[in-house]
Amino acid sequence: MAMRTAPAASTKASAQPAESSTKPAPSSPLITENSTPASRVADPGPLGLAAFAMTTFFLSVVNAGLVPASVTGGILALAFFYGGVAQILAGMWEFIKGNTFGAVAFTSYGAFWMAVWYLIDRGVLAGMGADEGKGFGLFLLGWTIFTVYMFICSTRTTGVLIAVFGVLTLTFLFLTIGAFGASTGMTKVGGWLGLVTAALAWYGSMAGVMNATAKRLVLPTFPRA
Repeated sequence: MAMRTAPAASTKASAQPAESSTKPAPSSPLITENSTPASRVADPGPLGLAAFAMTTFFLSVVNAGLVPASVTGGILALAFFYGGVAQILAGMWEFIKGNTFGAVAFTSYGAFWMAVWYLIDRGVLAGMGADEGKGFGLFLLGWTIFTVYMFICSTRTTGVLIAVFGVLTLTFLFLTIGAFGASTGMTKVGGWLGLVTAALAWYGSMAGVMNATAKRLVLPTFPRA
């Protein structure tokens, strides 16, 4: 979340009006010509989904209470490099491919994970003292709002992405409620929903890699368009 102009065969053929070389390839609406930079870029969607899934999985394990919160520091490097840097790169490649939805989603959530790394690693949250819950709650609320409208936009993409953004919306919502209300129970619900989100994103990533490698449909993503 992919035609060079043919030489004229004869003088007679060259007298006919040339067909536009910018006509999109039927099987790839985001690509116009094989000679463009976009056509030489592999689909960055599976990378972005994989990076998002893995980072979400590890943090959700903590939020669900399956491991102690003291291990949070161990996933900060993953949040910065894979969830952050790799996703932002995927977003930039989506810009090149002409995929606005993928570009906005991956770049934004990449920035989200880098922000999470900064808030925890630099002690920004701890420095808020008694207002830590309110500060982090407001941070999560903003991401909940963003995810809501991305979910609405995802209804024109694929069934897999609709599921990812639908569950992700609920994940952010419960985490926001948990942060504002200092509710461990709500945070745990958000953690379990995050695990579902990660599983769905991993499936989407695997489908993208498998279908591209096999050059045929192996794992369905249920396109809506």
